[in-house]
Amino acid sequence: MGKFGLEVFLLTTVLAACCTAGQDSINNAIVNSKVERKIDLTTHLVKITNVVTLENTGKTAIRSFLFAVDPVIADKLSFIGAVTRGDDEDDRLTVKQTTVSDQKAAQLWKISIPELTEGNSITVTVETIFPHTLRPYPSQIKQSEKQLVHFQCSLYYYSPYQTKSQSSAVTLSSSSIESYTKTKPVSVTDSTINYGPYENKAAFTQAELVVHYENNTPFLTVTELTRVIEVSHWGNIAVEETYDMYHSGAKLKGPFSRYDYQRSQDGVSSIKSFKTVLPASAKDVYYRDEIGNISTSNLREHEESVDLELRPRFPLFGGWKTHYYMGYNVPSYQYLYNSGNNYALKMRFVDHVYDDQVVDKMTLKIILPEGAKNIKLDTPFDVHRGKDELHFTYLDTMGRPVVIAHKHNLVEQHIQDFTLHYSFQKLLLLQEPLLVVGAFYLLFTVVIIYVRLDFSITKDEVSESRMRVAGLVEQVQNVLDKRSALYQSYEDAVDKFKASKDSGAFAANRKKVDADHKSLTEQLKAFQGKLKQEGTDVAEKVAELQKLDAQYREQVTLGITYAEKLIAGKVNKKDYLDINSSNTAKKEEIYQKMETIMATL
Repeated sequence: MGKFGLEVFLLTTVLAACCTAGQDSINNAIVNSKVERKIDLTTHLVKITNVVTLENTGKTAIRSFLFAVDPVIADKLSFIGAVTRGDDEDDRLTVKQTTVSDQKAAQLWKISIPELTEGNSITVTVETIFPHTLRPYPSQIKQSEKQLVHFQCSLYYYSPYQTKSQSSAVTLSSSSIESYTKTKPVSVTDSTINYGPYENKAAFTQAELVVHYENNTPFLTVTELTRVIEVSHWGNIAVEETYDMYHSGAKLKGPFSRYDYQRSQDGVSSIKSFKTVLPASAKDVYYRDEIGNISTSNLREHEESVDLELRPRFPLFGGWKTHYYMGYNVPSYQYLYNSGNNYALKMRFVDHVYDDQVVDKMTLKIILPEGAKNIKLDTPFDVHRGKDELHFTYLDTMGRPVVIAHKHNLVEQHIQDFTLHYSFQKLLLLQEPLLVVGAFYLLFTVVIIYVRLDFSITKDEVSESRMRVAGLVEQVQNVLDKRSALYQSYEDAVDKFKASKDSGAFAANRKKVDADHKSLTEQLKAFQGKLKQEGTDVAEKVAELQKLDAQYREQVTLGITYAEKLIAGKVNKKDYLDINSSNTAKKEEIYQKMETIMATL
């Protein structure tokens, strides 16, 4: 029993050591001698810059310190970075998330610094960015109303160390301030609220800071972005990005009036257009949605970039969404490097979509050439690697490998390069051309063999007869269509004669139409004879059509006779109209019978 208790004790000790191995502790020898906070609320992002002067009051050197994120907005953190002043330029510091055993609720980051010896101090600038932190208040506004937002955070610098002196400057997008926290000392200058200095605040001291003010900047959010990069070793890289966008500001209350929008230029918080920055070498740029190409865009080429001004089909108000996709090509030599069969693709993980961008969810897909192996993705920040897939396109046999990576909550500071390493045998470049050559060679060989072989055993007289009948029927239908058109020519000639009363012109027109009709009737007789030889019932139908045509001609001749009598004054107009109406009805009846028979040919 005593041995069992000892084993349990040792096991508990080992587990406790494993659980605390990745944790840090708070060094009470570190003191924040001076802190200056700059809280930028001019856009829809909350950007907080903390300029912290650290002092080492202990006896041992310090190589890192802990930075605590304001717990009021910690869950919205998108980016954190730290720099310190170097000899020529700022030196970027390593930042990684950590925990402290007795501060489980605090979100802590460990920032490495140059060695800080006893009694010395160092100034570190820590930048943090928080999207979706400004809350529209009221949450719904009319088209003509301004947008007000509500912001809340800690009044004091939230830190695991004592702070001797601190001050905060809150910069707003407008001087129109509804309300703000008035903990003294505080002052307001135009669109800036200055708090402090506050002296000697203990570690993890909190107080409420609330600001309610006017902010009409675009609250544009990319809810989902899919970026597809297709690599070709023939000199081109194709990029296509699909966007789902949402206006996350105060929702539009009531109807939208296009007339008021253009006349009064109201809807100041709406989004009319935005600018996307593409690489300087981008070409063949397109901007489309489900309807098709969106022509309301402008492309401007500069020395270092290509600016694409995108204007949606309609202005975006709060709560409104839009969906579109955009693509372009870039030359591969600018982004693809190789040493022998080893390649490295270096491109941006996310591009500049618009100023102060927010991307809630992003998926990056990199389509490599078929046959790429030993794939390794290096990213400047943590991403979630999805399961690799295969993509099939023209002339692919095994499929092209697709590397997939996911990332949430991205901002402009995440516009950084990733590096994708892989190996590729250069001989595989010949695979697709050889497939094309082989396919054409096989096709020509099959055609040559086929045209030189006769697969028939005996003649099929029935089949040949059917083919001849089908050809004759097609010719008969063409002649019938032409003869049907002549019926209208008769009508036109009579109408023109009644209008002009020119009997000479009428006689000439009638003679021409009669000649055409006679020629077509003779052709039908010839086809009728051939069909009779084939022993088909189509010949009887053609004969019936000929009889109906003769009846139709009789009615046409009768109509012409009465038209001539009308012009000569031998019949009055009323009697002519009655006769003509009866004549027209008979012609229509005959024509319908002809149409019925023609449909059965």
